[in-house]
Amino acid sequence: MTTPPPPAKRGLGLRSKTWAMDVIRKNTPTREEMAQNKYLAPIAHRFLSPELWRFTRRSVPRGVALGLFAAFIIPIGQIFLSAFLALPTRANVPLAALVTFVTNPFTLPFWLVIANRIGEFFMRFDAAGAGLAAAQADSGTWAWLSMAYEVGAATLLGYLVLSLLTPPLGWLLSGWVWRAVVSRKRARRLKAMEARLDQRLGAQ
Repeated sequence: MTTPPPPAKRGLGLRSKTWAMDVIRKNTPTREEMAQNKYLAPIAHRFLSPELWRFTRRSVPRGVALGLFAAFIIPIGQIFLSAFLALPTRANVPLAALVTFVTNPFTLPFWLVIANRIGEFFMRFDAAGAGLAAAQADSGTWAWLSMAYEVGAATLLGYLVLSLLTPPLGWLLSGWVWRAVVSRKRARRLKAMEARLDQRLGAQ
């Protein structure tokens, strides 16, 4: 009697019907991994709830919004923050964790520039401060420190703005995409049903 092969590991052999689900399964932790994580120990058992892992019209936009918020609000630990916030909001945990990868070492230079530009747009320096900076521009050390402070402050402010603006935008966009996908699936099912009905009527 032969022994059946072990089940394929996540992301290696198990494939779903859509590429999006494959990407989510490959790049996000499983329910068991979440439950066993030491940083989530006090609430780890709650991650075993199937409700947090279902893709619905409410949980998907919430997961995207929380993932974007966690991605920009802190530099590290975004996955755990998004998972923690998903519990009270009943958001989709794997999607929230996956969206946090929008900020990663490869996209860091891009987001630093964007955050700095946004921060500079929102920051307002008074005339006295601008005059003081101009008057002491000849001091090399002071000028360098002043410039570094302004750039750093603008970048931090930009990240804060991104953490507040991108979640509602992600929520709206993901909700629209979800409805479009569901509508397309329903249309395909209706066409398939009509085709089968026409075949049966034609065979009679």
